[in-house]
Order: sequence, then C-alpha cells, then structure tokens
Amino acid sequence: MDLGIAGKVALVTGGSAGIGLASAKALAREGADVCVSARDPEKLADAVVELQEFGGVVHAVLADVEDPAAAERVVAETRDVLGPVEILVANAGGPPAGRFVDVSAADWDTAIQRNLLGTVRLINAVLPEMRSRGWGRIITITSRSVREALDGLALSNATRSAVAGVVRTLAREVGGDGVLVNNVLPGPIDTERLRGLAGGEEGLALRGEGVPVGRVGRPEEVGDVVAFLAGAPASFVNGVSLLVDGGESHVIA
Repeated sequence: MDLGIAGKVALVTGGSAGIGLASAKALAREGADVCVSARDPEKLADAVVELQEFGGVVHAVLADVEDPAAAERVVAETRDVLGPVEILVANAGGPPAGRFVDVSAADWDTAIQRNLLGTVRLINAVLPEMRSRGWGRIITITSRSVREALDGLALSNATRSAVAGVVRTLAREVGGDGVLVNNVLPGPIDTERLRGLAGGEEGLALRGEGVPVGRVGRPEEVGDVVAFLAGAPASFVNGVSLLVDGGESHVIA
C-alpha cells in the first residue's frame, strides 16, 4: 500500500531507539525524508546509519525535549536541512516508575517538562507552518495507561493522559485546516524500558503471557501504525488514541 508520504518531511523525537527509531524507519521506508532527535549521540549516529539504508535524506539533531529551548531549535534545524516539518512524531522516554506516594516534586517537574510540555512545545513549533500549507500530521506516542492506569507508574499515568487531552482538543481545533492530530498508545513493547521494568528476558516472556496474542509487541509494529496515521489512507482519522497492545487493555474505545 502506498501511503502517499514520499518526499514529505518528518521529524521524530526520541528517534534513536525503540519505538521512535521504528517509527522513523517506517516513515523512511515510505519515502519520507526524516530528521531524528535524541539525547544520546552514539545511538543517534547509529540510527542515522540504519535510516540511510532506505535511500531518503536523513538528518539528526542532538537534543533533549526536556529543555524548553530544544523544540524550536530542532524544528528550525530540520527546516534548514530538509524543509518545513510536515509530519511530527512526538515521542519521549517514559518517566521513572513509582507510586504516587513515593515520587517527589522534582520527579513531577521532570516528567511534566519532558512528557507533556516537551510535546506541547514541539507542536507549537510546527503547527503554524502546517496550518499555512493546509496539510500536516501530528502523532504523539504515549501509553495504554491513558485508557487504563497502570500500577506503579503514577508519573506516566498522569502525563500521558494529559497529552491525550491535548490531542483531543487540538484535533477539533485544527482538523479543518488540514492538520490531523492523533495519539498512539503502545502496550507492552520489547524496548529497553520494558526489559528494565520486567527484569530481563525471562520477565519479558512472562509479561507477554498476559497479553491475548501471547507475546509482547515489537517496536516495528508500533512504527507501522505511526506511518499509517501519517499517510493518505488515514486521511479521515483525527483525534483518536489508538491502542497497539495486543488486546491487553480492558477498556473499550
């Protein structure tokens, strides 16, 4: 299926590994020119090498979305090298695990800066040009905790849900301008974060036993959903929070 995004300019934050890198690869495979941003210079360099295999133009920007100045800088550099951002994939690493009674005020500040305000600032940086062109795709990556709070993940439950609220609000405001805004809710996906929470390979396998499809997901299975939402076949999909969790969530959309 041709998603109709060849030649489009995509920016993927948190794009050096896991779901972010898988999303960047899925977009590059469809012919998009991709800028990836992340905090780790070595992982970022490796990601560029992998993305260049798809033949499009690839750029990388070292940045941390927790930094209030990062969004404008990353978007400006993407524009200078590739052109105005037409597809934004706002992805950031999940905040530390912890119960509400155990997390500190500093933990809340960090999580809100990175997982909520970092996304808001990125959207603010790309939205004016998307609206002026009459075409844009904004895709946020959060968690299935938006639909069903997860034990021991107070920071994620709160900040991810806040992002989903931003998506629902913005989708109603700018859909008529040709800018579609959607949210992807991964469940248990084989990433460094999940392996850390699960305690390694054995824990990961046990984690997958509780999923109706009998396993945890692969990052590329989320990346393909991201690419679909960016593409022409999803041109009437706006304001959704789409579960990609193998059927684990008990909450009906």
